[in-house]
Amino acid sequence: MSLPHAILTALLEKPSSGLEVARRFDKSIGYFWSATHQQIYREMNKLEAAGLIRARDTEVAAQGQRKTYEVLPEGRDELVRWVGESHDPRPLRDPLLLRLRAAATVGIGGLEVELERLLALHQDELQTYLGIEQRDFAGELTDAGKLQHIVLQAGIGMRVFWVEWLTSALETVRNLEG
Repeated sequence: MSLPHAILTALLEKPSSGLEVARRFDKSIGYFWSATHQQIYREMNKLEAAGLIRARDTEVAAQGQRKTYEVLPEGRDELVRWVGESHDPRPLRDPLLLRLRAAATVGIGGLEVELERLLALHQDELQTYLGIEQRDFAGELTDAGKLQHIVLQAGIGMRVFWVEWLTSALETVRNLEG
């Protein structure tokens, strides 16, 4: 149930059209919670039907014009409730780990090339995150900025883990005897 909450968060940060929310997902929220534009529009329709968001009264959208949505008090209450919920961590389900386990039985095949490709992707993502950190979080931060920064730091930490782990996995694969 996190996608509706991600949308509520985005709209509380800045009332937006569906397209603007989708673009913001592509540039920020999407780094840690991905959704297609279609999923976002579908979820926004559900949020509107549930009375949690609405198109702004000041705008009457003509055909082809985008409606700007805002969060209603009920939507804010739902987000506050959700923020306070507890949840258990999700188990890691990564096909790469299963493929490595299978390689122990059937051989590595083209696994080295895939490990190299994934390492490059994680290195690129890490550089992107470090660039965002340098650009957006270098100065004095507001309370909201501090919370946004710790989300980014989680992404940086995960990318550092994957870069280190993939480097080690590649070394192991390259040093196998057969």
